[in-house]
Amino acid sequence: MRYTGFMKTATIPSVRVEHELRAEVESLLGDGETVSEFVEAAVRATVLRRRNHAEFIARGLHSLDVARRTGDYVDADAFVDGLQRKLDASRARKSTVRR
Repeated sequence: MRYTGFMKTATIPSVRVEHELRAEVESLLGDGETVSEFVEAAVRATVLRRRNHAEFIARGLHSLDVARRTGDYVDADAFVDGLQRKLDASRARKSTVRR
């Protein structure tokens, strides 16, 4: 799948699951896909999601720190009001187009 001849592989520990879950996984496999490939894809997707989440939190905390140090930030109510205005304008355009 993603391996080269020079790369040593490692294993993920096997996981015991109920028969119903195993049957559901098997029912969702793509053509020629194995349960092992399904599990690998799920693990990779979860790792990516968690990495992205951690980076998102780190960026937010950094931004908060910068805003506190510089005093340069937008009040939450003002920000939400701006978003509401954009939403209202978009809805108005959409209703005009339908008529």
